[in-house]
Amino acid sequence: MAEQYEWHQRYLRRHRVSRRNFLRGSAAAAAAAALGTTPFGHRAYAQDAPLGVAGRRVGYGPDASSQLRLAAQLSRNPGATKVFVDHGPTPGLGATVEAEVRNLVTQIPDSSGGVLSAEQFYVHAPVDGLPGRTPHFYRWRTDDGFVSDVLSATTAMPSARDAVGWFRFTMMGDQGTNETPSFPAGLARGDYDDKSYKPDNDPTAPHAANVLNQIIASRPDFHVLAGDIAYADPSGEGKRAQFVRKGDPPKGFDKFNPYVWDVYLGSIESSASTTPWMFATGNHDMEAAYPVHGYGGHLARLDFPGNGPAGCPSVYSFTYGNVAVLSLDANDVTYEIPANQGYSHGAQNAWVERTLAAHRANPDIDFIVAFFHHCAFSTVSDHASDGGVRAAWGALFDRYQVDLVLQGHNHAFERTDPMRAGAPTRAAEDNSIVYPETDGTVYYTVGSGGRRRYNFQPGEQESYRGHELPDTFVPNSYVWTADGDKQAEGIGWSRVRFRNYAFIRVDVRPGNLMSEMDVTAVDEYGREFDKLTYRRQVRA
Repeated sequence: MAEQYEWHQRYLRRHRVSRRNFLRGSAAAAAAAALGTTPFGHRAYAQDAPLGVAGRRVGYGPDASSQLRLAAQLSRNPGATKVFVDHGPTPGLGATVEAEVRNLVTQIPDSSGGVLSAEQFYVHAPVDGLPGRTPHFYRWRTDDGFVSDVLSATTAMPSARDAVGWFRFTMMGDQGTNETPSFPAGLARGDYDDKSYKPDNDPTAPHAANVLNQIIASRPDFHVLAGDIAYADPSGEGKRAQFVRKGDPPKGFDKFNPYVWDVYLGSIESSASTTPWMFATGNHDMEAAYPVHGYGGHLARLDFPGNGPAGCPSVYSFTYGNVAVLSLDANDVTYEIPANQGYSHGAQNAWVERTLAAHRANPDIDFIVAFFHHCAFSTVSDHASDGGVRAAWGALFDRYQVDLVLQGHNHAFERTDPMRAGAPTRAAEDNSIVYPETDGTVYYTVGSGGRRRYNFQPGEQESYRGHELPDTFVPNSYVWTADGDKQAEGIGWSRVRFRNYAFIRVDVRPGNLMSEMDVTAVDEYGREFDKLTYRRQVRA
């Protein structure tokens, strides 16, 4: 990715864009906003329009039980105008913090000639020193008159055994957005949005919005997304970025349109403005227009807790009650898409081992959950399993008895039986009880958040509640090898397969003697199709 970014810098040195022409381009974009979707209305990016704040979202800081991170997008360059967050323990607020403005400039080749330029502004405000699992109220305000409505977000439950109670979180990956971006003007649907469904599925249904609405209805305490977030880069190969209006990019390039993020952040605001959303990064999140391994855009838009290894922004850990959650960056270890392969030089893997060991040694932590993008175990035909992920983390997950591994990348739903050393230990059918300490780790693929569906292997059939197969063995799957090839493998660990849009709902019931965790698979219309209950004895 560093080489791809440097190529962009050399290109821009040969194709300079003057500030005057850049601003003229921004004005043209503003005029185009009336033709399509933008969270700010038809005057987005116009410098003479009132300054507005939209795309609000909240996440956790390094200490999730006492820290919130508030973020949003501005409708234009604020200039000297200051932006504030008013916040407090009641709707009366009472405290104020000035927000940090992060200016993200994007300049990439346009396939029709010239350079596509974009300038986006994001605001961030940390709020620390809060009590655990307590609502905290906030609003965005500018000193030239804009005032948002008052919302509230809640910190995490502390991990002290006598403080924990029932809680819920949700998860999915590979989301994108149903809406076509406004900028540049005249984009057809299906190139930078999710409207490219298979012929046998309803192409008019807003699948990403349906899943999001079910998540909102579930009222989770927090939500995790296992990479491939907005799909501003719909190619996802880690190549040089180029704006391509329609169709495939030229050889050696990925398609990229930074304005997709405007639409995406607006689309999730109804949930993310009050429920902490925690992100991992996938292959479509490596955006070569930016430095820092292609994550520079994410560092401008998003807030990561920042307690992972240096130089790995989307690698972090947080705890909620008796559950420890790790976000990992599979781009560092994947064999399939090597653009960022090895960028941490082993630092991530060393951190994973230290962090898992610390969580498993903590008597207040019962369950450990890891989420990331590329799949260690999946049979979906487009990507299947990644040997690099298995090699990096499989033995660590076994050693430290990780309970759940949540993956994306493959656009379907799949669940394994409990596993140790790459093999199933027992069958875990729908409504089974799993004892992870002895049974092993269960791997979920939930790349079913809204992007177009993938197929399973030829001849492989779905198997889920009400449609169970008596034998779920798959003779013709494969795993990616270190040389970038596919190695055939027959597997017996695939228990549930569902080829449609879905997410998981996790209900945790901490106890003093035994703790339980229900993991339920739910489709885009709220229908449940799989459930396991995990039980762990509480350690003294």
